[in-house]
Amino acid sequence: MTRILAIVNQKGGVGKTTTAVNMATALAAVGKKVLLIDFDPQGNASTGLGIEPSARKITSYHMLINGLPANEATLETMIPRLHIVPSNIDLSAAEIELVSMEQREFLLKRSLEKSSLNYDYVMIDCPPSLGLITLNALTAAHSVLIPLQCEFYALEGLSHLLKTIKLIQGNLNPNLTIHGVVLTMYDKRNKLTEHIENDVRGFLGDVVYETVIPRNVRISEAPSHGKPALIYDLQCAGSKAYLKLAKELIKREKNLSRLVAA
Repeated sequence: MTRILAIVNQKGGVGKTTTAVNMATALAAVGKKVLLIDFDPQGNASTGLGIEPSARKITSYHMLINGLPANEATLETMIPRLHIVPSNIDLSAAEIELVSMEQREFLLKRSLEKSSLNYDYVMIDCPPSLGLITLNALTAAHSVLIPLQCEFYALEGLSHLLKTIKLIQGNLNPNLTIHGVVLTMYDKRNKLTEHIENDVRGFLGDVVYETVIPRNVRISEAPSHGKPALIYDLQCAGSKAYLKLAKELIKREKNLSRLVAA
């Protein structure tokens, strides 16, 4: 069964798109078939996978507003087993257009339901807001992956996001779960990082992934070359961390499958 994961944090600058691009790449690297849906009008995930603006003729906007099946908007990437539905600035108009549409929170879900999804994972890179675009992603997803920067304001944002997820579970998607929280831009030399980590793990427990993503120059450089960090520099600390996180995610999936089977 295809698993749909929404990568969400309404706060910008927490490593959300970096996590989406590199997790999708890492999962493909360990043999999984992955579709990344760029659901952010900035289109940074598309850029990070080398998709030129001129190639983005059909985008996630058409999936959302026109109900186009995902397979009709999908492009191949430089990564074997990894495809992408790109995005561009057109998607920013969707927030306004959705307001007057019926069943507006379920449009992405319906598009995916009529798509031929021959993938192990569909990952949705959401915009840094909790508007109707993000609500569509959360309504369509099985689970949420939350990147969390190790700083105080990120903790404040997390509490708001958890409340939103609870509301969606109660009203739109009762089967939605939190797959995990990943600590990003982790700097072990910084005492605040350690303090934030202890607070988050103390509050959320096993929901927080063991793997942390370090603050890493090579991760920051990779998008300007139109490449995921794993392609730009496989040996850097950031690439190794995302590979480790992908394996941890797959392990959680197997544990979840065993619980469902039992």
